[in-house]
Amino acid sequence: MQERDIPAVLAIQEQSYAAEVLEDEAVIRSRLATFPQLAWVAEDDEGVCAYLFAYHSRLGKVTPLDGEFCTDGEADCLYLHDLAVAGRAAGRGIGPALVRHNLQQAGAAQLRYSALVSVQDSTGFWSRLGYEAHDELDPPQAGNLASYQIPAVYMVRDLHQ
Repeated sequence: MQERDIPAVLAIQEQSYAAEVLEDEAVIRSRLATFPQLAWVAEDDEGVCAYLFAYHSRLGKVTPLDGEFCTDGEADCLYLHDLAVAGRAAGRGIGPALVRHNLQQAGAAQLRYSALVSVQDSTGFWSRLGYEAHDELDPPQAGNLASYQIPAVYMVRDLHQ
């Protein structure tokens, strides 16, 4: 992802998510600046058609909506914060391809887990990619999960299985 991709990312986000979970441009720019090597876009003939933001974190740590990506010196987890695919590109396998690409990076970084917050009834999609609901969160992390204001599920994938 490059700075020039931000307008397309914002358009795809607005098309893909409920108003309660939209993140503003400053947050999106911060995510790109913090972990540019883990921010990816996919393009088709019309331009950017999907994106994925991720960062290194710790198992059990949930990023709140609009929260900063905090680096952790003892990271053991690739946290997938936001994946969205434009409606015109749905059904082409682009979302799973972006996830697989980031999971390969996680393996190279010797991270043991990948985690995410599933919203808008996407648990089936994530389950097909090997993620399972993880309900054991301490109170501050459960509060971060509640910041999404819509039903949200913290999900984890063990990368060493």
